[in-house]
Amino acid sequence: MGIHHYFKSLSDLETLIRCPGRFKYHQHNVASHSFKVTKIAQFLGTVEEQEGHEVDWKSLYEKALNHDYAELFTGDIKTPVKYASKELRELFSQVEDQMVKKFITTEFPPQFHDVYRNRFKEGKDETLEGRILSVADKVDLLYESFGEIQKGNPEPLFMEIYQEALSTIIKFKELASVKYFLEYVLPDMLAEKFIPHSELKERTERILSSGA
Repeated sequence: MGIHHYFKSLSDLETLIRCPGRFKYHQHNVASHSFKVTKIAQFLGTVEEQEGHEVDWKSLYEKALNHDYAELFTGDIKTPVKYASKELRELFSQVEDQMVKKFITTEFPPQFHDVYRNRFKEGKDETLEGRILSVADKVDLLYESFGEIQKGNPEPLFMEIYQEALSTIIKFKELASVKYFLEYVLPDMLAEKFIPHSELKERTERILSSGA
């Protein structure tokens, strides 16, 4: 009991495989995902800052680093399942929230309870930092699915995840960082060689045009 168990649990995040139960050429875990999302959020925040928007970096880093810690208790749930309905997503959030609160109360000394309840709460809110987190999370998911499609993974789920991730990113197209991503980063992704799915570019263009 105590902070020791919290520190120990960080290694457990490395054993949580993302999108479990499906054939993948490259395995991704929750710990590496959190690191990548933080790096992506850092870049997106830099774009926003250069466009004159004030970024609360402390808030952004805390949101990005902690955004999937609750999966330690629930595991990774496939994106199409998790977002199948608003009610289902809210139910998952309630379960995660209650389990995290119990963990904090059990393992953290009282003087840290409020701090860590705030750090582990849902970070995807209406603040600039919350919106950046929402985009960064989907950008990493986009790259994970793109990597499988590029390698020729026949599992149709990855095309579904790619489409869902890109559609969500476009919902934040008012952000300067998303405009930058769509104008400069996404075209470079699609220019990669050896993409076996010829319809990938067509589907991407269809999603972009529908979100215009």
